[in-house]
Amino acid sequence: MATLVVLDFDATGVKQPSRSAAAAAAKLGEAHGLIAGKSVGGIAEMAAKIPGLAKILVADDALYEHALAEPLSALIVSLAGGYDHIISAATAVGKNVMPRVAALLDVQVISDVSGIEDAETFIRPIFAGNALATVRSSDAKKVMTIRASSFDPVPAEGGAAVIETIASAAGDDKSAYISSELSKSERPELTAAKIIVAGGRGMQNGENFTKLIDPVADKLGAAVGASRAAVDAGFVPNDYQVGQTGKIVAPELYLAVGISGAIQHLAGMKDSKVIVAINKDADAPIFQVADYGLVGDLFTILPELDKAL
Repeated sequence: MATLVVLDFDATGVKQPSRSAAAAAAKLGEAHGLIAGKSVGGIAEMAAKIPGLAKILVADDALYEHALAEPLSALIVSLAGGYDHIISAATAVGKNVMPRVAALLDVQVISDVSGIEDAETFIRPIFAGNALATVRSSDAKKVMTIRASSFDPVPAEGGAAVIETIASAAGDDKSAYISSELSKSERPELTAAKIIVAGGRGMQNGENFTKLIDPVADKLGAAVGASRAAVDAGFVPNDYQVGQTGKIVAPELYLAVGISGAIQHLAGMKDSKVIVAINKDADAPIFQVADYGLVGDLFTILPELDKAL
């Protein structure tokens, strides 16, 4: 049987982590995508262009407008009979919905899959990414979340999937949508950015993020990230956080400024293609994973970098 990929999307189309999940699904054979939401006909047409997806299932209902776990998991479970594998990117939606799907199907959830060896054998990080575990599941249905940074996303165009409208599934009403407060930025989304400039406790305060990091990020077309220490200190919002308890990223260039390199942070960015570290402490752990390291005062180096750019 085929693999069902639960696609995460917004008004602009299917998000990059879900295209990475589609790349992972391709290793398992035929894959179908699921688009569930309100007035999602246009999104479904975009999803149909994703290479590797043979079919797009569309559930167009206000019930799924806000991707609440209860109705969405009920829909996925109603479709589970036709699939051996049900996967989603390890995004906020995926992490919210897939464990519930697994519980309803009475199977385990295999989280943060970073490698697929065969239909029953998968690789996932453990111990904050310091080790990789190879796990084999004998469950009839494999429910998984995919670590997007471990799979290169398939292109947004080039496919020609069939679009099929499906009926809604009745779910419980234990939760209700109240409101959302979303951060707005002209910069790239952190998990999809090709370049990230991240600051740590060494930035000292939020004003320095704005004064020193933002100009460099704007000139590079980069997203701005932060360590947990910087977020906990209130320098920047928590949606900037990169790390084990934040966002997992793998950009082409990761510029770590004033970040010591705690294990928790390294777990979220060590798969970056090129890592550049700026820190005044020559013994900082970040230099152990950095491709290029610059020992010096960030308050001197960043203005010089900004001027050079």
